[in-house]
Amino acid sequence: MAGNRPVKFRILELCGSGKWNYEIVEQIQKEYDDLKGDFHRDSINFDIIELASGGMLEDVEVKVDEEGIYKKGFLLHKYVLTDFGRIRAADACLMYV
Repeated sequence: MAGNRPVKFRILELCGSGKWNYEIVEQIQKEYDDLKGDFHRDSINFDIIELASGGMLEDVEVKVDEEGIYKKGFLLHKYVLTDFGRIRAADACLMYV
């Protein structure tokens, strides 16, 4: 699946049709054996935030995590890939994004 691809590339692939941050983190942690645990969970979430701040992902929905899906009391964000993100992904040879 993910192989040796950079995590941020995989995040862009996952966000094509829109995903919640906890769904992205969960998928990345399944695919990358060395990214387990809370520290890596939060690092992956930070990668998502960086991609959004760079304009490659757009935050389209927000809700409070009342059930503890990710972190109880924290905000959950749903992201979609932007047109700019698609262009940058294509520039990085991720043509199927």
